[in-house]
Amino acid sequence: MSNILQGDASTSAFTLPLPRAYSVTDVLSFHARDKDALSEIVSDGQIRKAMLLANVPTVIDITLDPSLENARCMVLADGPVTPDMQAQANQVATSMLGLHIDPDAFIDYVKADPVFGPLTARQQGLRIAQSASIFEALTWAIIGQQINVAFAVSLRRSFIRLAGRPHSSGLLCYPGPADAARIDVEALTSKQFSRSKADTLLRLAELLANGKIDLQPGPANSLDAICAALLAIKGIGPWTVNYALLRGYGYADCSLHGDVAVRAAIADLWGYETRPSIAEAEALLARYRPHRTMAAAHLWASLSKTSNY
Repeated sequence: MSNILQGDASTSAFTLPLPRAYSVTDVLSFHARDKDALSEIVSDGQIRKAMLLANVPTVIDITLDPSLENARCMVLADGPVTPDMQAQANQVATSMLGLHIDPDAFIDYVKADPVFGPLTARQQGLRIAQSASIFEALTWAIIGQQINVAFAVSLRRSFIRLAGRPHSSGLLCYPGPADAARIDVEALTSKQFSRSKADTLLRLAELLANGKIDLQPGPANSLDAICAALLAIKGIGPWTVNYALLRGYGYADCSLHGDVAVRAAIADLWGYETRPSIAEAEALLARYRPHRTMAAAHLWASLSKTSNY
């Protein structure tokens, strides 16, 4: 549970308790993947994120106690902070700190596994940080399709610059669907977006802005239904949807068998001469249901000191 304290009309504060032995390394690494970021500032033990809450430019300031027992969070809005905005901010902070998926469940599951047992022992404390919103997770997945992280980060920065709304702090809020839908496709292609990537990004934004797709799960809108709606959009395939499930929803059983880095890690750890096929990777990862999200995270991390994709 979080403790909420109300400040003046445009500020709010709350505290999130952190789990025992919380490790912040991978969380900070993910949010700091762009050293020239426009919508977030990440330093040792602090994340400042600019985004729209209820269409109001807002900064969520997350400061980790040195003891790593709590995260102190401030909501700094360019307008009154409503109860709905407070609830959204709590969800955003929980997601950004990687608190939706318990990593210990996977560690217990693979304790006797000849590959993941030793791997999780070496990579203790690994957590999956999430994006601040489902839309941000989806757009990051689209932007990152079939390119390296450095280029994806550069495209993301251009997207924010084109559609991000300013906050009084000087940060630009990560674009919401309505602002993103107003971008001209030529504005994106002039910033090195491929035409297909730009079309997919704008197609998604327009569908969301017009209310034709709802990303919020509920009794009448299951996660399966959301995935089916996304897969029906030209340019969005299974990898993008699974990545969005991971970074946007904190879903614990995403199968990233189509991911090139995941397949490279499988080849390395299982001793394949070449990367396994997508079907082979899918079959191997199926052994780790219902924890395939953490399996992918550990595979990513095995390729480098930190995983920031």
